[in-house]
Amino acid sequence: MQLKDVKSPKDIKGCSIPELNDLASQIRDKIITQVANHGGHLASSLGVVELTLALHYVFNAPEDILVWDVGHQAYVHKLLTGRFDRFETLRQQGGISGFPKRSESPYDAFGVGHASTSISAALGFAVARDKLHKHNNVVAIIGDGSMTGGMAFEALNNAGITQQNMTIILNDNKMSIAPNVGGFPKYLNRVISDPMYNKLRSDIDRVMEKIPGIIGRHFRNLFQMTEKAVKSALKPGQFFEDLGIRYFGPIDGHDMNELVSILERVKSIPGPCLIHVMTEKGRGMKLAESNPSRWHASVPFDPKSGEPLSPKSPIPSLTSIFGKTLLELAKKNEKIVGITGAMPSGCGLDIVQKELPDRVIDVGIAEEHAVTFAAGLACGGLVPVVAIYSSFLQRAYDQMIHDVALQKLHVVFVLDRAGLVGADGPTHHGALDLTYLRSIPGMTILAPSDENELRDMVTAAIDMEGPVAIRFPRSSALSSEIRDEVKPVPFSKFEIKQQGKDILLLGVGFMLHELEKTAKILAEHGFSPTLVDVKFVKPLDKEGYRNLFNTHKTIVTLEDNSIVGGFGSEIAELLSDLNLENHRLIRFGLPDAFVEHGKIPDLYRMLGIDGTSIANKLLEEL
Repeated sequence: MQLKDVKSPKDIKGCSIPELNDLASQIRDKIITQVANHGGHLASSLGVVELTLALHYVFNAPEDILVWDVGHQAYVHKLLTGRFDRFETLRQQGGISGFPKRSESPYDAFGVGHASTSISAALGFAVARDKLHKHNNVVAIIGDGSMTGGMAFEALNNAGITQQNMTIILNDNKMSIAPNVGGFPKYLNRVISDPMYNKLRSDIDRVMEKIPGIIGRHFRNLFQMTEKAVKSALKPGQFFEDLGIRYFGPIDGHDMNELVSILERVKSIPGPCLIHVMTEKGRGMKLAESNPSRWHASVPFDPKSGEPLSPKSPIPSLTSIFGKTLLELAKKNEKIVGITGAMPSGCGLDIVQKELPDRVIDVGIAEEHAVTFAAGLACGGLVPVVAIYSSFLQRAYDQMIHDVALQKLHVVFVLDRAGLVGADGPTHHGALDLTYLRSIPGMTILAPSDENELRDMVTAAIDMEGPVAIRFPRSSALSSEIRDEVKPVPFSKFEIKQQGKDILLLGVGFMLHELEKTAKILAEHGFSPTLVDVKFVKPLDKEGYRNLFNTHKTIVTLEDNSIVGGFGSEIAELLSDLNLENHRLIRFGLPDAFVEHGKIPDLYRMLGIDGTSIANKLLEEL
């Protein structure tokens, strides 16, 4: 069978195991070609090819529910569910998403993008099914480190208590539970998943219940203890069994015959069942197999050499500049400790880790724990620097309030990927950080407008008091030359970049450079704008802003944050507090809506927040 002919999972139902294996090869070729041309998540999807084929072969989606965790490994799922013809648009503006998305396909049962959510969502589907007297299967597929998230354990605990019929696939690609693969565990899986064995097991329980008194209880307990002892000695899943979840595995996740067999058997077993599947991240591409972390996600590349299609820019990323700055500071201050949630390279802490390995702590995908852990470090006298993507830190909002801010602890939060991030889309856009950070009492919020300010602010934040947040976009430096000198950052003060008299332009972070374009166009039309680098989103220098407002009746704000509750809202609140009623405030920012994926400059133009669009809007209104 040809992959292009697969329009739905029904088309693979009649395939033999060799035909499924042939489809697996075609799928890997297609994914490698697509990511090589346009970039995307690679290694995870390559690792689950056989598993995804087996799931769609055994189960009947969309009636049967498949819930993916994180979802960056769902490229195979998309190819098998009618999206082959659109696969070349993956992660491009107007094209299909890089993650499962309910509005995109009925086969995408649950929208995802963040980790550790699948078991909770699947349990919800299972309870809803039972209350509505339906009889479909529900499957959660979790892995790639997502089992380190506390939410996954909360869901496991709940599933063990409620005992709804559901299947959990633990995709273990050596980023979670250790392997225990061998001949006898495989044989044992076949025994304990066999319908005859499970019928016998149920029959024995019923017979034991009929034996009166202590004798019946004794024999029933003896049988259960014997089964448990055998499984404990030969299998690594006792933890799940103790929670009330039947455990099967480990299974070779690339053995199609074994996968189909275990899925067929387990789906009819009542209660929650977990199948532990061992896969190889990056399977089918030698470069990815040898370095799966490097190939977790990729820019466009040459499939043969693995080299990027575009030459590496001599201009460093803001992420690397942060990492190098923190390394310099950590060498001088032994109290500084970096904390990451399974993203040392993504957040720049790998730079510190290489030279000072004991000064970076990776807590796994566990943002809530990371923040409260940092609070404990701060109480103990250290200076924790928590580096987490803007959208991922949303998950630790309560911990930031209750465990850090309420106790006035000095924790430095570094939010990479603030604002729009591009192809990863709405699950990863850092569109809300100013809104949620502003609401936290005592929080200091800084937004550098260039790489030098980033260095200045990271350095200054170490010596500030209370919780401090520094947010910056997914971007490169503006120049390949970075000054060695670190300048002081006067607390709460803004900086006037261009003095004018009639229009006040207030730019947050790197959005200042869009306003530079706006200022130039306005000047060409006879206006005299004042351009201000906000620097501090919170707290504001109220008297400094009062002086600006006194000489400017038209005020314009621009931020790469939601227009709801962001910096523009803060200026509106300040104007009200200062009783300045005769001013015109025009706010620009991200809409009160989720922004789809696409190239950032294109999204700016679409949203009307690039410098030219802002200038045109102002010229119309003024």
